[in-house]
Amino acid sequence: MGGNEQKYINDAFSSNWIAPLGANVDGFEKDIETYLGVSHAAVLSSGTAAIHLAMVLLDVRPGDYVIVPSFTFSATVNPVIYQGAIPVLVESESDTWNMDPNLLEEAIKDCIGGRIAGMNGMGRKPKAIVPVYLYGMPPDMDRISEIAGRYDIPLVEDAAEAMGSRYKNKFAGTIGKMGVLSFNGNKIITTSGGGALVSDDRELISGAKFYATQARDNAPYYSHTRIGYNYRMSNIIAGVGRGQMEVLDQRVVQRRRINKWYRDILADAPGISFHSEPSSDYFSNFWLTCIVIDQEKSLCSRDFLLRSFEENNIEARHLWKPMHLQPVFGNCPNYVNGVSERLFNNGLCLPSGTGMNDNDFQRIEEVLRNTLINR
Repeated sequence: MGGNEQKYINDAFSSNWIAPLGANVDGFEKDIETYLGVSHAAVLSSGTAAIHLAMVLLDVRPGDYVIVPSFTFSATVNPVIYQGAIPVLVESESDTWNMDPNLLEEAIKDCIGGRIAGMNGMGRKPKAIVPVYLYGMPPDMDRISEIAGRYDIPLVEDAAEAMGSRYKNKFAGTIGKMGVLSFNGNKIITTSGGGALVSDDRELISGAKFYATQARDNAPYYSHTRIGYNYRMSNIIAGVGRGQMEVLDQRVVQRRRINKWYRDILADAPGISFHSEPSSDYFSNFWLTCIVIDQEKSLCSRDFLLRSFEENNIEARHLWKPMHLQPVFGNCPNYVNGVSERLFNNGLCLPSGTGMNDNDFQRIEEVLRNTLINR
């Protein structure tokens, strides 16, 4: 926590405005709009809710195609299934680990031409493309945007892991038709649980707020002509968000400093590569610092390093297991090239929390030196 979260929470209590909506909700939305330079924001119960509402607003229906990355967390894909639509999984390129533009266009052509395997020749244009800013790293948004524009397919940016990241000085979530943010407990700033949908399109965000409050019609009584959802953020949680926004830039600096600390320690470690910005066009918040271990060149395997962390009561994690390898999505059409499987089999997310203290860093460094440097 940054310090002022309690102040905003106390304001909610003192005004007796605890339920969803209220001054903190309005203020949090305004804070997001001002920070990102976007016209409209709706704060919601989760980033997943934001993706789901984006699908609803784009009229994604059963049998429609939505193109999503394979290398991501399942929350990117689940809302497509909520709508009865078909996720088309597109593999990563090796520079950013994000959606490969070449495979993206191949998938679009196959969707339109009715060549999607197992779909019985149903040719239709995808309803949306959902690129992800993996671990805070921007995708190649120039190429993805160009392809999406050429085929007139809306872009919904999943920037859940990328608050504060930028592509060519444009904040994550502000390039496409809509952007999705997450304030889950593990994100760079948090409201313990929560998310947001942002856009320059007033009607879309008004629609999101309408659907997020049970789609209640403008009437003097409860009237509903559409199915809605209980997706709005509470005034209490929004107060935490307002306090967190005050320290967002500081958190980005801290995460990037942690990333550099790892790079300095492992500079001479054989067989280690980092998830890195391909050029100055990319600015990652480095939400998580991730490495890939070449097990033929490194002094230890990925799994040995992971066990060494566990034995010292330090948490590290595997990279995301690709969606095309997940049993629940195993039958989805996919366009893969082996990049995400290689990353999953050899990669690791290192401890990256801004709450770590000097003793924590010392303990982490000892494990790294004993496994990857001096072993």
